[in-house]
Order: sequence, then C-alpha cells, then structure tokens
Amino acid sequence: MTIRHILRMGILVCGTLSLVACGGSQSGSGASGANDQSEGKIWDLFTDHADPNVQISVNKYLWNASLDVLNFLPIQSVDPFSGLIVTGYGTPPGGGRAYRATIHITDPALDARSLKVSLESRGGTVSPDTVRAVEDAILTRARQLRIADSRL
Repeated sequence: MTIRHILRMGILVCGTLSLVACGGSQSGSGASGANDQSEGKIWDLFTDHADPNVQISVNKYLWNASLDVLNFLPIQSVDPFSGLIVTGYGTPPGGGRAYRATIHITDPALDARSLKVSLESRGGTVSPDTVRAVEDAILTRARQLRIADSRL
C-alpha cells in the first residue's frame, strides 16, 4: 500500500467520523438552505494544502450544496476523490415518503452536466420530475455558495 493510499484512507476515515459526530444535531429549521455556516463542511476536511499530489476533482460548491439540500438524509458513504455521496433513507421535512439518494459529481466545473442525482423510495424509482427538482435545488444552492465566496 502506498503512502498516497494510506493518506486517502486516513482522510476518508476522519471525514466519516466527523460526519457521524455532527450529523445528529440540527438547528430545528428544517429548511434546506437555512444553515449557511461553513462549519462542518465536508469539503474543508478533504482539502490538503500541504500535499500538492492530492487532487480532488469535484466542484466544492456542488459538493457542499448537495450536502446542504439533502441534509435530512443520513450519510452512508462519501468519497470526494470520485465525487460520490451515498445516503440512507430519510424523510424530507413535511413529507411522508422516505427517499435515499446517490449523488455523483463528475467534473470540477460548476455545471449541470457535472451533477448526477439518483433518487429511490422504498416503493422503487422516483419520478424524473422529482429528481430534476432536487438537481435544480442543488444547482441553485451551489450558485448561492459561489456568489457568497466571491464576496469574501
């Protein structure tokens, strides 16, 4: 096993443990974009400014927006190196149907083609309109995060 693989595994373990630690408490708002604080963002856990060989080729705004919009879903696994977020079943605030999601961010560009969302309910597949609405919400939130960053 190379040093790079060991480093990746260590980062993934730390990120997963951080998710577990901060996943249980929500501020009671229930709104997807209500938590605009940058604390606990997974992206920040995976940036390594000391090692130029570690490259993450996903868009950080899409990554954080996906986690913000789908914050009601329990995270099962994350891999920022491949851009994959897999969640367990969860019910949206005010909803009665449980969903689970797989989000794949395929490119570092902030572009709709970089985002692939797959939703599933306990009853099977979800309508394409629902998937499109979730993708639109993630893209809108990603743009909001980018605009907020450009003001810094």
